[in-house]
Amino acid sequence: MSDEYKITNSSMPDHPEPYWRDSVDLPSFPTLENDLHVDVAIVGGGISGITTAYQLSKEGLKVAILEADVLLNGTTGHTTAKITAQHGAIYNEFIAHLGEDKARLYYEAANDALQFIQNLVTEENIDCDFSTEDAYLYTTTNRGVTKLEKENAAYKTLGIEGGLVDSIPLKLPVKSALVMKNQAQFHPLKYLAHLVNTIVENGGKIFEHTVAVDIKDQQKPVIMTRNDASVTADHVVVASHFPFYDGGGLYFSRMYVERSYILAAKVKKEECPDGMYLSVDSPSRSLRYTMRDGEKLALLGGEEHKTGQGVNTQYHYDALEQYGMELFSQCEIQYRWSAQDMVTLDKVPYIGKISRTHRNIYVATGYRKWGMTNGTQAGLLLSDLIMQRDNRYESLYRPSRFIADPSVKKFITHNADVAKQLLQGKFDKSELHPDDVDVDESAVVTVNGKRAGAYRDKEGQLHVVDTTCTHMGCEVHWNHGERTWDCPCHGSRYSYKGEVMEGPAKKPLKKLE
Repeated sequence: MSDEYKITNSSMPDHPEPYWRDSVDLPSFPTLENDLHVDVAIVGGGISGITTAYQLSKEGLKVAILEADVLLNGTTGHTTAKITAQHGAIYNEFIAHLGEDKARLYYEAANDALQFIQNLVTEENIDCDFSTEDAYLYTTTNRGVTKLEKENAAYKTLGIEGGLVDSIPLKLPVKSALVMKNQAQFHPLKYLAHLVNTIVENGGKIFEHTVAVDIKDQQKPVIMTRNDASVTADHVVVASHFPFYDGGGLYFSRMYVERSYILAAKVKKEECPDGMYLSVDSPSRSLRYTMRDGEKLALLGGEEHKTGQGVNTQYHYDALEQYGMELFSQCEIQYRWSAQDMVTLDKVPYIGKISRTHRNIYVATGYRKWGMTNGTQAGLLLSDLIMQRDNRYESLYRPSRFIADPSVKKFITHNADVAKQLLQGKFDKSELHPDDVDVDESAVVTVNGKRAGAYRDKEGQLHVVDTTCTHMGCEVHWNHGERTWDCPCHGSRYSYKGEVMEGPAKKPLKKLE
């Protein structure tokens, strides 16, 4: 119908499902039904919330995790699971914008998170496919060569172990590559399942399908949930990916949301190299492997774009499959999935007190797709803040910071794009009627003279929703690859039935008859 690009590869899995979730059995937890009092309440069941709860439960605090869906089904369950301080070609930029000291702090914080995970895996004998790997940035363009040369100079300035290498074992016309030594990868859900079990053993409470909708900010903050149960706590941590509670921090105006895509492909073991690889070209390409039943699955990632903007999302999966076919003689796609993450104005996460006026409410967000180290560091930092311990990284991640360069430019650019998307959506009209929509197709249609979205599922049932995002009124767009309605302004995502899948929206799209 409304999509110019059509699926051409019938072997691609029909529905997105991350390998991580399909390869491990996780415990289930009840919905919160009665009011609760704890020392620390954490909203969000991903790596940040679980690491925070793990640390605090070991300190003897009474903790509770509230998860709107099920544990580890958000960004953490959809990661590539690289545990690395090599977050793209970032250190030259950080030295220029933040200064050498803060650039070094960022590297040391990520490295500390890696060491924390590695030590925990060793000390507690966690079976999570952990392996030490070198991480590589590479380029196939002359512009990329210059970028890597500048990044290599930053490595030398900051004392990062690594440097430029002559070649890497990829069947690509690589012109230059930069290695960061002794990084790591793992199965994130196997690792975090161990932490979850420890939290429960320590008396922690975990609730799934429990949607937090607001916080009453008082001496002891109170979390209000959709089913009217509340949680009163000495401290509240907002680790819900996009902060469900803003607290005056204006986070929707200080971050933008990107999606990226991942394929897990069965390949010949001898053709898939060890190590982790990331291109600095555009569109980006990422490669790592994971073991399954003695065979290597290649994880092919990249194709990032702002949520709700860009071409038919199925194209991104097909582009990654083409990348896999360039690398391997056999590339049998087993899984496909996508991930969404927040990018802050200066590319450093917001971790700490949610605003200067809230003493006992904390936030962790803006990981820019590097959640394994940033999320772990969030858990370590937040637990220190709650326990009133000094932490050398507090000022680096402080959410209330404002770095004039590049934050002013990014703030203006981001919010100008939001205004553009808001206006464009209002003029995006259609002459189509819902009855014109075929099976497994979608379209922007007109119902009673107003813009609406229609999707007919594979059973032939028609689902029609008001396409006005319930967050700030932008018009959502269809995501064919995931069969969702996505907002191009602040990244809210809805199912084809209109249910909220990702915030900042809290209310569903209105269903239309």
